[in-house]
Amino acid sequence: MKIGVVTFPGSNCDMDMVHALGQDLGFDVVQLWHKDRDLQGCEAVMLPGGFSYGDYLRSGAIARFSPIMEEVIDFANRGGRVMGVCNGFQILCEAGLLPGTLRHNESRKFICRNVHLKPVSRTAAVSAGCDTDTPLVIPIAHGEGNYYIDDEGLQALQDNDQILFQYCDEEGQVNAMSNPNGALLNIAGVCNEGKNVFGMMP
Repeated sequence: MKIGVVTFPGSNCDMDMVHALGQDLGFDVVQLWHKDRDLQGCEAVMLPGGFSYGDYLRSGAIARFSPIMEEVIDFANRGGRVMGVCNGFQILCEAGLLPGTLRHNESRKFICRNVHLKPVSRTAAVSAGCDTDTPLVIPIAHGEGNYYIDDEGLQALQDNDQILFQYCDEEGQVNAMSNPNGALLNIAGVCNEGKNVFGMMP
């Protein structure tokens, strides 16, 4: 499978993603630059973490208008698989490919530590194969990871099984104490209704 990894000015996890996908998982990885207008035949696209364009205005707000994102948006709208992690998740929300928005952490502080995640969706490819009884341990490093969506949007996420992961404790219990950033319902990741676009903060 050929997977493209997009690098924006300010991305700092792109090479980690390239290494993990190529060296650890054996995929054919193509590095894409923010000025590119060709996805080079990629079958999936990954948007990495970091601070695209210095997070000016707000996280992902400028990256959303980069030339490569025009191609990514068209690709996703045609059913192509796209995943964004951390800043990549923020960019996908800004681009309207994912519902909701990522706000400043409730503490107003940058948070960098390990968290536990409970897999939720049983129909989305990213989480369907995960054991719902065994929390995942994944690091977070963000200042704007506080997921928010209005009541109507939240109802749609729940009705359509679009919540991928929730922050939980080491026993898998979703509660206020395990919420690192104030995210609504401890939401750590979501997908679109078509289940071909995915985003997660950790």
